[in-house]
Amino acid sequence: MSEMKTKGDIRTRSWLQFFRTVAVIIIAAYLGSFLRLRIDLTEDKRYTLSEPTRKVLSQVKDDIYVQVYLEGEMPIPFKRLRRSVKEMLDEFRIGSGRRIDYDFINPSSGNRADQRDAFYQSLVMKGLNPVNIQAGDEEGGSSQKIIFPGMIVNYNGIEVPVNFLKNNPALSAEENLLHSTEGLEYEMIQPIATLSADSIFKVAFLEGHDEIPEIEVADLTYNLARFFTVDRGVMGGTPGILDAYSAVVIAGPEKEFSENDKFVLDQYIMNGGKVLWLAEEVYVNEDSLVYGETAALYRPLNIADQLFRYGARINPSVVQDLECAFVRLIVSTGGARQQPVSLPWIYHPVMMPDPGHPVTRNINRVRGQFVNYIDTVGLDGDIKKRILLATSPYSRVLNPPFMLSLREAEMTPDDRLFTKGQLPVAVLLEGVFPSAFRNRLTGNLVKEGNMKVRTESVETKMIVIADGDIIRNEVRMSGTSETPLTLGQDRYTGEMYGNRDFLINCLNYLVDDNGLMELRSRELKMRLLNRQVIREERAKWQIINIAGPLVLVIAAGLFYNWFRKREYGKS
Repeated sequence: MSEMKTKGDIRTRSWLQFFRTVAVIIIAAYLGSFLRLRIDLTEDKRYTLSEPTRKVLSQVKDDIYVQVYLEGEMPIPFKRLRRSVKEMLDEFRIGSGRRIDYDFINPSSGNRADQRDAFYQSLVMKGLNPVNIQAGDEEGGSSQKIIFPGMIVNYNGIEVPVNFLKNNPALSAEENLLHSTEGLEYEMIQPIATLSADSIFKVAFLEGHDEIPEIEVADLTYNLARFFTVDRGVMGGTPGILDAYSAVVIAGPEKEFSENDKFVLDQYIMNGGKVLWLAEEVYVNEDSLVYGETAALYRPLNIADQLFRYGARINPSVVQDLECAFVRLIVSTGGARQQPVSLPWIYHPVMMPDPGHPVTRNINRVRGQFVNYIDTVGLDGDIKKRILLATSPYSRVLNPPFMLSLREAEMTPDDRLFTKGQLPVAVLLEGVFPSAFRNRLTGNLVKEGNMKVRTESVETKMIVIADGDIIRNEVRMSGTSETPLTLGQDRYTGEMYGNRDFLINCLNYLVDDNGLMELRSRELKMRLLNRQVIREERAKWQIINIAGPLVLVIAAGLFYNWFRKREYGKS
């Protein structure tokens, strides 16, 4: 009787323990719906939002709706990218107090081809870049598939496109996808920061010195409008006229700066203004090359002394580089027959970006045209200097005046002459700058009697680029209409250079007050599988994966049977 009672007690206690466990699980699940506890154990903290991102999200006041077009059948690497995007959006949603909502949309879900094509076109018009991929089917074949690795951010009726995929032709597909994942946090938080800000930064393109016409910087202007209010105008020698602008762009001037204009720029910088200089002091009329030869001539801009005080000197020499873009020529192929061919053009160097700086990290090489090069000067310890773009090690320089012809492209360059090494073409300057008008009489330059002339700047920064043409987009003529083409795209080869990304990053870095640009320095370690080892050890690991669990189950069953016999065999 006592034995039966003991067994009943044991059974009762077991059931009570079971119900207590179930109750604890239910309570924990209920509390977990209100709490989110996540520990990031990764070495590179890839699942932890940065402090600048958290700050931006905490300041979001209105609802933000995000449409992500990474849905449907796609290769595994893009599925991993999709998962990373979703995880990032989940973190954004929590950090913003659930003001951010999102949906994943399959752009190829339409049943009719014309409907899908129309939807594709609408996404392209909104600014998303399509990607053609090879997708496998159920029968083991493959087919072409269009995906849109990007999203549209909607805030108070304003839509901003975000493209995730990096496309550096020098890298493998795996490396490009890794770099795309590295840059997700920045690419996704940047439009949110811009749209939710109390005020939008203003950028001015200066005029009055025969700068590049508006139509030839239209592509960059259009893309800058995602982040800034963009104006154009003449300074008119009026001090303080630039104070409302967070940054100023000087795009390829061809006429000398007056002392008044230099003074206006100088005092703008002294008061914390940021300047993106794109200037060269050698003039080449490239249009004349179509008709034969043209001359490269020295063309001073009267800014050398000013830049020298800030820590940079543009050398009036044209760089030739064996790492270069192509030019289109009509050549004879025998008899009277002629055809267009693309040939290397050493006057259009392809410049290497600094992989370790936020401005230039993970961008394509940048194409230049008749570039000069820069020396950093001065021993002022308050000014930090960083080379952002440089030529390849296989470069040389020519000093004007000299003649050049497109027919040079048909000749094989002498490699022995290209020994100048890597030459700086773009330099970042940061710190406290001395005024270019220090120890100079400025009475005739000051139009307002109560204006205070500063001889030393507050902490600020500028970028000097010894090529005005890297900002210039090509223009397609159709009758009397002009259509700007994509900045950085070679219209003949189709190759996409990093000009647009570089210049956008330059301006974002110059006006960045919250540290978001530092997110572009994030680096994730690439842990790719060794395909050779996979092929060699595939059979072994298949056997282990199939047989291993079976052996463990059998061993557990035998042990359990032995244990029961040992425990209950005694009674």
